[in-house]
Amino acid sequence: MSFGPHEPGMPLRRRSRWWWLGPLASATIFIASLVVLWFIIREIEPGALAGAFANASQRQLGLALGFTALSYLLLTGYDALALKRLGLSIPYRTTALASFTSYSVSFTLGFPIVTGGTVRYWIYSPKGVRASEVASLTVIAGLTFWLGLGAILCACLFYDSEGVARLARTSPLVVQGVGAAVALGTLGYLAWIASGERTIRVSGWNLPLPGLGITLGQMCLGACEVCAAAAVLFVLLPGGHNIDYPSFLAVYVFACLIGIASHAPGGLGVFEATMLVALSRLPYEGVLGALLLFRIAYYLLPFILALVLLALNEMIRRIRRRER
Repeated sequence: MSFGPHEPGMPLRRRSRWWWLGPLASATIFIASLVVLWFIIREIEPGALAGAFANASQRQLGLALGFTALSYLLLTGYDALALKRLGLSIPYRTTALASFTSYSVSFTLGFPIVTGGTVRYWIYSPKGVRASEVASLTVIAGLTFWLGLGAILCACLFYDSEGVARLARTSPLVVQGVGAAVALGTLGYLAWIASGERTIRVSGWNLPLPGLGITLGQMCLGACEVCAAAAVLFVLLPGGHNIDYPSFLAVYVFACLIGIASHAPGGLGVFEATMLVALSRLPYEGVLGALLLFRIAYYLLPFILALVLLALNEMIRRIRRRER
């Protein structure tokens, strides 16, 4: 595999005149979500919000932290599957450190290809992993996330189409149509993978895609991880909301997709606005308090822990260098 800048003799690609459409769409989604969030928040009394924040029970907080730990534990499997596909033998403790820190940092800072890839290279390179292999690992891990997201979205839309339609304020037929489109896309990808060896080629860089067996494993692992992450927010919602988990899970996945499209770090603002609109029949103060706790449990605390682990890892590495 070759991975790097433009090589002599290769024609330079001209930038399309429509290159600005992607950034413009992301900026539009981000700004529109902030406007919606502002109109919602200004109707909330600070005292009511503080009360909702303080009313979270110890059981809710314990479950949220437990599901957060489970989600990040499953995320380490993303790297493990990718390393297996690339034929690399790396100790699990290194895999777990690289996975946890890279996701914690990229979830908070955004730009996962850059931030997550940099953290992974910092940890994997002393084990002999090359930059091209880190790039391949990052892409395969991202593919695991998308496969799991698609599988969960499809299952939820079909399982409880009426409940999702009520939350989305649309008809069950529309929900089922979206589910059918997602299912056809997923099945088409699986059929394409199963038909033979598949390789993605980007600017002279070749990435062999996982076969059908590993791909099915990716789907199961990704689906479990998405369910665990969604459960962190679900258990923090105020009691008596009468929303079943499959319906909530579909809304959560949709909010994640909108947040990803905005390119905001961790979907900040965009994710919250989408969830507040979808759960508008619940008290805004309680939902917003749950969202703030979700941000702390799933993003802030792992980010702080990741920084500590990266600092300790660097200290240990330097001490070993001096001893040698």
